[in-house]
Amino acid sequence: MRERYVWELDESEGAPIALVGGKGAHLGALSRIEEVRVPGGFCVTTDAFRQAVAGAPEVDELCGRLGRVDADDREAIRVLSAGLRRAVEGLALPGEVAAEVTGALARHGADAAYAVRSSATAEDLPAASFAGQQDSFLNVVGTRAVLRHITRCWVSLFTERAVTYRRRHGIDDRAVRMAVVVQRMVFPEASGILFTADPVTGNRKDATVDAGFGLGEALVSGLVNPDVFRVRGGEIVHRSIAVKERAVEPVAGGGTRRVPVGAGRREEPALTDAQVLALVRLGRRIEAHFGCPQDIEWCLADGGFRIVQSRPITTLFPVPDAADGENHVYVSVGHQQMMTDAMKTLGLSMWRLTAMAPMLEAGGRLFVDVTPRLASPSVRPGLLDLMGRGDPLVRDALEAVLERPGFVPSRPEPEPAAGAPQSAAGGGPDPIETDPAVVRELVARSEESVAALEREIRTHTGPALFDFLTAAFEEHKRVLGDPLSMRAIMAGMEATWWLNDRLREWLGEKNAADTLTLSAPGNVTSEMGLALLDVADAIRPHPEAVAYLRGVGDDDGFLDGLAKVDGGRRARAAIEKYLDRYGMRCVGEIDITRPRWSERPSALVPVILDNVRLFGPGAAARRFEEGRRKALAKERDVLARLRALPDGDRKAGETKRMIDRVRTFIGYREYPKYGIVCRTYLYKQALLREAERLVDAGVLGERDDVFHLTFEEFRDAVRTHEVDDALIRRREEEFRVFAGLTPPRVLTSDGEALHGAYRRDDVPEGALTGLPVSAGTVEGRARVIPDVSGADLEAGDILVTTFTDPSWSPLFVGIAGLVTEVGGQMTHGAVIAREYGLPAVVGVGGATRLIRDGQRIRVHGTDGYVELLS
Repeated sequence: MRERYVWELDESEGAPIALVGGKGAHLGALSRIEEVRVPGGFCVTTDAFRQAVAGAPEVDELCGRLGRVDADDREAIRVLSAGLRRAVEGLALPGEVAAEVTGALARHGADAAYAVRSSATAEDLPAASFAGQQDSFLNVVGTRAVLRHITRCWVSLFTERAVTYRRRHGIDDRAVRMAVVVQRMVFPEASGILFTADPVTGNRKDATVDAGFGLGEALVSGLVNPDVFRVRGGEIVHRSIAVKERAVEPVAGGGTRRVPVGAGRREEPALTDAQVLALVRLGRRIEAHFGCPQDIEWCLADGGFRIVQSRPITTLFPVPDAADGENHVYVSVGHQQMMTDAMKTLGLSMWRLTAMAPMLEAGGRLFVDVTPRLASPSVRPGLLDLMGRGDPLVRDALEAVLERPGFVPSRPEPEPAAGAPQSAAGGGPDPIETDPAVVRELVARSEESVAALEREIRTHTGPALFDFLTAAFEEHKRVLGDPLSMRAIMAGMEATWWLNDRLREWLGEKNAADTLTLSAPGNVTSEMGLALLDVADAIRPHPEAVAYLRGVGDDDGFLDGLAKVDGGRRARAAIEKYLDRYGMRCVGEIDITRPRWSERPSALVPVILDNVRLFGPGAAARRFEEGRRKALAKERDVLARLRALPDGDRKAGETKRMIDRVRTFIGYREYPKYGIVCRTYLYKQALLREAERLVDAGVLGERDDVFHLTFEEFRDAVRTHEVDDALIRRREEEFRVFAGLTPPRVLTSDGEALHGAYRRDDVPEGALTGLPVSAGTVEGRARVIPDVSGADLEAGDILVTTFTDPSWSPLFVGIAGLVTEVGGQMTHGAVIAREYGLPAVVGVGGATRLIRDGQRIRVHGTDGYVELLS
């Protein structure tokens, strides 16, 4: 069958995007919606583009070279994209393509004016918005001009901006094709953009309209400020009318020009209120058709609206499903767990199955619905206090929601049951005795549970494994919710809060507990960092082993080669011993799909080499003993100063009891997470063995495909030996999209994303505000590091990153301070920073963007801010 190079817009709804591009497909769909008026026209298909470039092999060759260029290599992208534009610009429009376009123009009016607009196959998809990436040309008059501008649209596929965007979104330039939309030109009185959800806050109930006089090019190019209207519930709730001094209008014979707006009209709104509301109603109809919030380009002509484009708003964070129609408030689990990255489907599924509280998914992250607790007048203050101690930004965001009239109405408290026991302290766990034997017992319980799991899990395969795991998850939750364990954790946290509050009140000291908890015993995460110093001690005396490790790179099979060099056997033994104890850990370890250190030991090599270079023998023991001495000295100092106060003996006695309590229990704060990760690694090993059997049976293409299935879907695949490959590919694409989103600390059912703010006036101008979690002040070079494996540190460097979880603790022994975008008083990074005596500020919004790698900064860990130095 002969290829068609032209499709009419009203028939392109059913055409694949691969043929008509994103814009063409959306315009075809728009033309079929009742009451939506779309200017007539046609689409020149990607087959025409393919036919044109078929005779130009240099285009494919340059695209191949471009695909091997790093997304941040701006010079290489500039040179190669310029070469591609020259190659495409020189292409001759194939005769059969020109003939079909000429015929279409004759049908629509050969002498009419047209808009000629790019429609790439990777454009206007849910994954990414390419708005403005490729060129559009307005008021193109005459057949020859239209044909020429079709080629110009093809050329715009390879602008530096478009190429860079595709590289950063993992889109192969050779896989992208260009269609071209040719539409009858509209000469509007006004034009602009309608967002059916607020693109800034994410609120799905708010629509915003940007409007200006004449063609929309004036707004897109930034020539004028638009009028802005916000509409909610059929009412305009906010309007801002700009002074519009210029407009863009068409020129007779083709092209556009900028013209001044008459003085009498400059401050007039471009739309009446009635027109704004009518436009929003039209937008809601379009949104309902496409099933997601839309970014809509519109024109007002002859008293009616014409829609010239509609695309998904790709920057909005998804909202958890809530079928009840009620208002809900969700708090991010990732911000509490120090892992705000998107998780793959199996990771989300496993975390939900083993969590103590119900969780909801959105955007590849997990959230907890706190609406019932916010609605309870008796529970709300405790929730806000707990959230505020952990992360003040979460509390601020929740309070912002509570300020909205009626969004979270208070619910009547239930009457207590007759005869129900009442706690004199108002609820909560009973106090726990300060006894190190409690911690030893809890650790022994956890180790016994993990050992039993390891023995039993290997005896199950196939469907029986999934039945076994379902039961194992109940034991997982029992261990996680052990009342004695919860009391021990709370004892350490509450003692820390008590010491900070009382010693500030009595002695004027900020964060005194930071020093009092230095080198607290039993902290498995801080021990993990110090143990890697011992690994370095085993390697340092052997230059050949050190040189070998410098060349490891990403080779995860390096341990066999290491044993063959001088001193390598001892070095390998030290690394393997470390992996036996800590190999189940990794960055983002709450996601079971993340590669563990035992699976990717090369991730540890840069840190080991830093330890070899920066430290001498015995550093681990010296650091721990130094911290212990500082803590004891601080205890003596505090108690002596308290005894000198009125009622000093009582104050000193209470403080001594709390110091003993915090040093007994604060280290255990890290152990339950370690135990859970040990269990999770055993689950993963068993599940991967099943995945390998599916690969061997030809059911799966790759073992890691199971990461895009839920636990139940994985179970069904093992039982039936059938997998929906299209589902796996769709989940892969969703994960890629979600990975590019920034999760909010708090999210509402309206879609509003809240990140919270610090309400402080004690921070110097220009400083970055955060939460003080480890006292002290340090100045040094900032090292902005997104991943542990990319660490390259010198003594005195300050680590700046998005978040840290326990896997980052080996880096802490070699730095002087810590700054993170996410964190709270009791999150892992804060606890370990205090253990090691590192000044630390967490919850610093945009830290990795606002602080340059290599810049000198000063971290005020006592007062909670970061100064950027020249």
